[in-house]
Amino acid sequence: MIDTVYEQAPRDIALLEELNLQLRATFDTHVHADHVTGAWRLWQRCGSEIALAEAVHAEGVSRTLYHGDRIDFGTRYLTVRATPGHTNGCLTYVLDDGSMAFTGDSLLIRGCGRTDFQQGSPQQLFDSVREQILTLPDDCLLYPAHDYRGITVTSVAEERRFNPRLGGDVDVGDFTRYMNNLNLPHPKLMAVAVPANMRCGQPEDGAIAEQAPDCVPLTLRFSGVWEIEPMTLLEHAAALQIVDVREAPEFIDRLGHLDGVKLVPLSELTSRLDELDREQPVVAVCRSGVRSAQASVLLTKAGFGKVANLAGGMLRWKLEGLPVASGSN
Repeated sequence: MIDTVYEQAPRDIALLEELNLQLRATFDTHVHADHVTGAWRLWQRCGSEIALAEAVHAEGVSRTLYHGDRIDFGTRYLTVRATPGHTNGCLTYVLDDGSMAFTGDSLLIRGCGRTDFQQGSPQQLFDSVREQILTLPDDCLLYPAHDYRGITVTSVAEERRFNPRLGGDVDVGDFTRYMNNLNLPHPKLMAVAVPANMRCGQPEDGAIAEQAPDCVPLTLRFSGVWEIEPMTLLEHAAALQIVDVREAPEFIDRLGHLDGVKLVPLSELTSRLDELDREQPVVAVCRSGVRSAQASVLLTKAGFGKVANLAGGMLRWKLEGLPVASGSN
C-alpha cells in the first residue's frame, strides 16, 4: 500500500481480509503534512514492512529507500526515483514496464506540491519532475497522493502538455517565481501530522483508539458497515435491540424471524426512529443482509452510535440452524 492514512487503516484491513490478501509493506512517498500515515497501525495488525526515504531519518522505518532501489512483489517490481522539492524526502515509485507511476505530491494533477516548508525547493522540484517523471513514456499513468477535486489519475502526456506550473514551455525561472508567490497558509494539521509521521504514525502513547461500536465482536466491511456473525448475535441478543427491516409478509414467511425482534420495515425506518433506544446497540436484520446494510447506514447517519448488520441475513441464520420464531410480533 502506498500513502496510507491512519484513520482509514480499519477500512484497508477490511479490504485485505475480504480479498484474502497479505500486506507485505507500506510505502510513503514523503512525510505528509496534512494527514498522519497509517504505516505503524498497519504494521501492528499485519506485520507489514514500513518503507520511507532514507533522507527523512524517521523513527520506526524497517526499510529505508534510496534512488534506484528496486521493490519486488510477486513477479513485478517498482523502481524508486528520488523526486525532492516538495520535501527533501519525496519519492516516486515507477512500475517495472513504465505503465504507471505513483508521484506522491511531487506532481499532482495539473499542479504540484508546495515548496515552502520541510526543506522544499522550487528549483529542486522543477528538476525532479522534469527529469524523473515527465521523461517517462507518454502513456504512463500517473497517480498522485491525492487530488482535492476527486480526480485519481492523469498521464505523462497530459501533464507535459497541460500542467500550468510544470508543462509546456515553462522554465525554472517561471516556476520559481510562481511557487515563491503562492502565499498559502500552512496545512491545519501540520503541527500534528509532521511529528507523528516522523514516527511513522505511531501515537505518542502507543495506543490505538478502538473503532468498533461496542464490545461485541464485529467485523468492519470495506463498505464501511459493521457486521455481526449469526452465532455472536445469538449469544449477545439479550444486550441488543434487534430491528427486522423486512416487510410484514416476509416477517412470517418460511424463514421466520428472531425471537424478540422489532419489525420496522426499511420504508418506514426514518419515520420511526423515535421507537428505538439511541443508547442501546442496534442490529439490523433482513432476508439477505442487503436492506439491513442500508438500514445500518441510515441509523448511523441518524446519530445511532452502535449499529451492526447481521451477516447474511435470515438466509444464513436459517442455514446455520439457529432458532427462529414464527407468527406475528
